[in-house]
Amino acid sequence: MNYINKILLFAFLTVGAFLSAQTGPPAPPGGGGGGVGPGAPASPIDAYIYVLGIVAVLFIAYYSKRASKKLA
Repeated sequence: MNYINKILLFAFLTVGAFLSAQTGPPAPPGGGGGGVGPGAPASPIDAYIYVLGIVAVLFIAYYSKRASKKLA
């Protein structure tokens, strides 16, 4: 039963990802632009990408060490 639940979860998540994948709004006719777009993001994460990577590796190491202690 657990195997079927995992397959169903994977199927629903995959279908949900495909259904929610949307493209941006179409370009305005005539090539006009201006201040009608959403603008810049409120808090860009580009400057912190290395920090986020290091934190992710630390989380993986911590939880894998914690899981190995539970098994032992």
